[in-house]
Order: sequence, then structure tokens, then C-alpha cells
Amino acid sequence: MLNIYQQTLESPVSFNGKGLHSGEKVHLKIIPGSSNQGIIFKRVDLKENNLIKANINHVSSTKLCTTLKNRSGVKVSTVEHLLAALYISEIDNAIIEINGEEVPIMDGSAKNFFDALKSVRLKKLKSKRKYLKISKKIDFVDANKKISIEPNNSSFEVAFQLNYENPIIGQQKNQINLQNDNLLDIIESRTFCLFDDIQEIKKMGFAKGGSLDNAIVVDKDKVLNKNGLRNNKEFVNHKILDLVGDFVLSGYRILGKVSCFEGGHYLSSSFLRTLLKNDSCFDIIELADTIITKKLQTNQPVKIAVSA
Repeated sequence: MLNIYQQTLESPVSFNGKGLHSGEKVHLKIIPGSSNQGIIFKRVDLKENNLIKANINHVSSTKLCTTLKNRSGVKVSTVEHLLAALYISEIDNAIIEINGEEVPIMDGSAKNFFDALKSVRLKKLKSKRKYLKISKKIDFVDANKKISIEPNNSSFEVAFQLNYENPIIGQQKNQINLQNDNLLDIIESRTFCLFDDIQEIKKMGFAKGGSLDNAIVVDKDKVLNKNGLRNNKEFVNHKILDLVGDFVLSGYRILGKVSCFEGGHYLSSSFLRTLLKNDSCFDIIELADTIITKKLQTNQPVKIAVSA
């Protein structure tokens, strides 16, 4: 069921952890927000220019995570799991106070964030939600990677396919409906990597805080984590989680079906920018069916290809 009004949480929730890539200890607190504010990160370790809105225009890097940066160059990274947890928890407005540059990785999924958010009551705000409702299909192709979105008038759906040569990961695909499905498998699915890639990732300055406690590590034909996988589609489910988190950066709730092949943060953010520029492909609406901005011109699909 779609909510008509915006929501925030009634009371703060806090987290302590370390950054996956920085390895730095960090404290994070999510506090209630006000109508039409959206999700705002506040770097409390800084006294000036410390606000960063969760918006696609603030994405500065998509290398192994999504990083946001404001006009003053202040950053916050690895935001995608937390943003997905807020979206799934039906929270539209919040201030995220953080005393460092990277959101804590927790267990590598969104489970810790989601569980804490579900433990507090939500507060209905006076302003109505704005939904980005897809009115015609748009395709985006980058080499062998593809993503598209097409109309769905009542929900946000995601279909995702992975294609790895590794026999454990292999070809995985899944499709979920964020309004109607049980999303536990998505929420608890962890980030992952191949054992053979770890040294190269660390040479690039990433994964300083990575361990088997916060990531799945696959070595050829086995999972190195003691307890194995949490569900039989954990790899593709985590990619869906990442995509949902990245789509929060649109600033709207989504009404449409996304189909993605071989995607990641770069593809999602590139596609989102392209979608928002093609305003004939969507309407911004409030329930019930009140058109805020009418933009529909034609129902012909839009296809866009980019070079790698």
C-alpha cells in the first residue's frame, strides 16, 4: 500500500562501527527530519559547510561505493545501504549526523540499520509524498551493461541479473516488488568480493576495514565465511539493495519497474541522471493522482547508449 503523506522517525537511533574502505571508527545518529527536507547528512566533526543532501547531483564517485560531496568538497561515502534501509522503512525525511567521512559498514548489509529503524515509531508529516511515476520506457546501455525503467502505476519493482564467471556466484537473477514482497532477503544480503581481487582493491586504497564480519569473500568454488550464505540469492539480492539505495538519490519515491543487467553504482547513477533529464518519461505526482508537474509528451520508448 502506498503512503500518501511523508514520514520521518519519532526518535533518534544511533550506530557505532567502522568504514569498509577507510577502516576508521565512526558514530552515526539518525534524527527526525521535517517535511520536504529529504535525507541530509551532517558531518558533525566539521563546524562549517558540513551538510550534504542525498541527491544525485552530489554524487562525486561510484568506485566500489557511492560517495556524495557538497560544493565545499565535504564528503560522505558508502551511503547506499543506509539509504536503502530508510527507503524500505518508509522514511522520507531525516538528518544523519556522522562524525567521519564514511557510513559504518556494520555487517555488510542493511539489516542493522533496518532493525533499528523498525524499533522506533514513525511520524506522519503534513506534506504529501511526491512520487516519480514512469510514463514511458527508457533504456540505457553502457557496453555490455544495461538498465531500463518502464511504467508500473502502483509500485517500485526491480529485476536484476548478475553474470559472473565464478562458479559460486555464476548467473543469478531475482525480481522484487518493494510494495508487496517480503524484503528480508534483500535487507540482510551482504556486500561481496572475490578473494583474488582483494589485494588489488587494497592497492587502490579501499577495503581497509573489510573482513569476513562485514563482507562475503568467495575463493574459487567456496565461500570463506564460516556460516556461508544467508540466502541462496545473496549476491544478486545485495545488488538489488545497492540499486534501491542509489535510486533514493532521485529525491522521490519511485513508481516503475527497473530491469538491470550487470549493473553497479556507476550504471545506476549514470542512468538516474539520464532519466531525470528526460522529463517526457515521467510525471511527478501526489496521491491520489494529483499531477504536480505534467510532462508526458509521447509514449514512445527512449533508448540511450554511451561509450565506456
